[in-house]
Amino acid sequence: MTIRTRLTLAYATLFTVGGTVLLLTLTFAFYHAIFRPLPANQVPGRADPDHDHFIGLSDQIRDSAASHLLRDAFLLLLVVVAVSALLGWWVAGRMLRPIAAITAAARRASRTTLHERLNLTGPADELKELGDTFDAMLERLDASFAAQRRFVANASHELRTPLAVTRAATEVTLAKAEPTQEQWRLMANDVTQATDRAQRLIEALLVLARSEQRLTDVEEDDLADITAEALDHIAARARARALDVVSRLEPAPLRGNLALLDIAVTNLLENAVKYNNEAGLLQVSTRTVRHPADTAHPGTWAELTVANDGPRLEPATVERFFEPFHRGDRTRLSTAMPTPEGAGLGLSIVDAVIHAHQGHLTATARPEGGLTITVLLPGAP
Repeated sequence: MTIRTRLTLAYATLFTVGGTVLLLTLTFAFYHAIFRPLPANQVPGRADPDHDHFIGLSDQIRDSAASHLLRDAFLLLLVVVAVSALLGWWVAGRMLRPIAAITAAARRASRTTLHERLNLTGPADELKELGDTFDAMLERLDASFAAQRRFVANASHELRTPLAVTRAATEVTLAKAEPTQEQWRLMANDVTQATDRAQRLIEALLVLARSEQRLTDVEEDDLADITAEALDHIAARARARALDVVSRLEPAPLRGNLALLDIAVTNLLENAVKYNNEAGLLQVSTRTVRHPADTAHPGTWAELTVANDGPRLEPATVERFFEPFHRGDRTRLSTAMPTPEGAGLGLSIVDAVIHAHQGHLTATARPEGGLTITVLLPGAP
């Protein structure tokens, strides 16, 4: 049976039980009233010739009233049950109308209809909350599919670029009647660079896909040690740009996949160096903190903060830096500056790794220019 039928039966049953109880109560009260002995002063004496006639007429009236009461009450109960069933069917339909709308929207839902919303009206009850939750789910799915489409388009473009370079280099060289040794060497150099770029992109995509899966090989370590190794990795590049590196690495124990965490911290520092000013400032710190706003992990958290100089950024655009293939002004989506080395996946990998560890990642534009990125990871017990 459908839920509407079950609700109708429930309403009819409640009316039947309630009507029966009411009928029995009224019948008992009526019987108690009409079969109560008459007062002695109202009954003719036994010596009176009308005594027997009066008693017989009284009993006849009582029996007739009792039989009519039971028959009429039973018929009225049947009418009430029938009307309650019809009203219950109508009320159940009215109450379940939002659920029918949600079901129809779920059946229509596809990649091309995820922009539709229910926008249920009415009081803030459970059905309204269900509709709002369904709308929020559609909004998340719509954003996810949009991000997926952008990712596929950008990945296709990034992978097509080195292939186009390789094909152009070979076709230009092969079009010459008698290519010289130097021309062959230039072609080989172009093909090698394009292949290296494609290889770096594929490796970054594999790391991104791996970081979005369930964590394995979880171990205990200290975020300060991981950050110290990442600082050693970027030290040569920081010196080449004359950066002032200021580090304060306090103990911050945690549990996680150390390989992914090392990639995430290294990518974070590499971006801080790459998009810094010449002779700019790079501040790196780790510590153990408590995050009272997160009730799911009330214990300690390992915090990493990276701040760097750079151009002034609009706060509204900061979150876009964590989208795949986005490089700020230095992105293929913008012609303001030439595209630097890299595929624009560094911060996307950082974001995926942090969320895989159930951590938090925030980025804030500094008033004087540059970014401050704060990473919170659940600490070790």
